[in-house]
Amino acid sequence: MNQNGSITLFHYWNRLRDGRPAPKRSEVEPADIKSLLADTFILERDTRGQPVFRLAGTRLCACYGRELKGFSFPSLWREKDQRLVSRLIHGVFDQKSVVLINFEGFSRNGRSNKFELLALPLDGGIENPRCLGVISAVEKPFWLGADPITDALIDSIRVIDPEKELLKNRPAIDVPSLVPDEIGAPDTISALGRARRIRHLVVFDGGRGDS
Repeated sequence: MNQNGSITLFHYWNRLRDGRPAPKRSEVEPADIKSLLADTFILERDTRGQPVFRLAGTRLCACYGRELKGFSFPSLWREKDQRLVSRLIHGVFDQKSVVLINFEGFSRNGRSNKFELLALPLDGGIENPRCLGVISAVEKPFWLGADPITDALIDSIRVIDPEKELLKNRPAIDVPSLVPDEIGAPDTISALGRARRIRHLVVFDGGRGDS
């Protein structure tokens, strides 16, 4: 978690939850995160059970060149990544997972930029799960917001343990471009663990813990 938007929203969410798996949707006050609103979003399930945008900030909509409300969240990614993105967001809805996605977005005119996405669970009850998130551009090129992002590919993913994240200040980790074309979507979020791509490998954290 390297971008200021992700860090700020995570700490705000963590204060609200106060030890619970997730804060209630009604506890989120837009005025408290007004500096982030242009880049934030809220997801919900549609009638088919798929994650869609309930709300999206103005800068986020400008980045994609359209109003995102009601739009399918996984469809922002290339087809080979859509199933994994959908499964990750369902983990946020159902298991109260915290997910970090680093991805590269590609514009209509062939430009590209790196982004960091943080997805956080909100308690809306069993019938109305919600996801609060923020997308931060790693760089702010002159064309962003004028040449819309139309495609995206995942660079890395991490499922975060909120308790451990508070104790660590992780440095940025460069992810080389040599990555496999596809990463199979795990059956469950718990099976995913904290996965990250390093060169041609996909590394899953686990194994022996400290004695």
